[in-house]
Amino acid sequence: MAKGHKPRRGSRAYYPRKRARSIVARVRRWPKIDKVMPLGFAGYKVGMVHVVGIEMNKNSPFYGQERVYPATVLEVPPLRVVGVRVYASSFYGLKAIGEVWAPKLPEELQRVFTVPGKENYFEEQKRKIEEIRGKVKEVRLIVATQPRVTGLGKKKPEVFEIAVGGPPSEALNFALERLGKEIDITEVFKEGDYTDVIAVTKGKGFQGVIKRFGVKEMPRWHKHRKGHRRIGSVGPQGPAIMFYTPFPGQTGFHQRTEYNKRVLKIGDISSENINPPGGWPHYGLIRTKFILIEGSVPGAIKRLVKLRIPIRLHRAVEAPKVVYVSTQPWPQAVG
Repeated sequence: MAKGHKPRRGSRAYYPRKRARSIVARVRRWPKIDKVMPLGFAGYKVGMVHVVGIEMNKNSPFYGQERVYPATVLEVPPLRVVGVRVYASSFYGLKAIGEVWAPKLPEELQRVFTVPGKENYFEEQKRKIEEIRGKVKEVRLIVATQPRVTGLGKKKPEVFEIAVGGPPSEALNFALERLGKEIDITEVFKEGDYTDVIAVTKGKGFQGVIKRFGVKEMPRWHKHRKGHRRIGSVGPQGPAIMFYTPFPGQTGFHQRTEYNKRVLKIGDISSENINPPGGWPHYGLIRTKFILIEGSVPGAIKRLVKLRIPIRLHRAVEAPKVVYVSTQPWPQAVG
């Protein structure tokens, strides 16, 4: 007799399996660190390459030898700090109690929202922030991307928040000092660091159970007359929704977080040109700084990927010493 064992399909952790609210991912939690610094960054996904590096981990059997690593390229132009928002503790969690915007905002922000036009607005808001300094529990920078300086061909920036580490009073001083200025990728990460990547995955549309859950396809013989790429039984009549039974539906375009991705290299295109001849497929040319992250990163090409200081780093391993970066996009580079 066959074994009565049928494990559930999929994970309830990812329900509801519907499209993300926004193509720009949200960071739901920030790490707690003592150093006063921005706790994240963002970049645009360019493509994948292969990197040759010398293994520096002494516990590896390949120590001192050259290895080939797959890597994802992100273009990371500087972020402009356009505002500061402060939060206080409340019964329901953090609550925004004040914000201040830079006196001179980029013109591109008009494409996102109506910028403050009141005279003396900056000084008035800054004074209110100073009055409630003692209530502040968390400080966040309101930053805007600068896609105009990249090879994307778009003008509308993305505006989002990045938390600042350290004691609240020192974090507030840091945020007000950086208001209206730019933040560079090297202020947050360096080569060999680990990062969490947060992005919205590629959209696949409405898919069946074979692609959506990996259900085994039934044999194509005459007794399977009601279909092959489907499940044999949808379960009992009630309840109406059976979460452990795979159903077709929306696949992809979900927000996902991948933890502890290693930063292999941070470079500037002006000093190290990694653009392939003819540009990157479906992207164009990198025109600012770039970062190489080991492995794959969720999302489609040109999509914004957020980088966060690792929130559950277990054991840091020394990064390989990069000696060669392929100028051919993946997978053509390994064909």
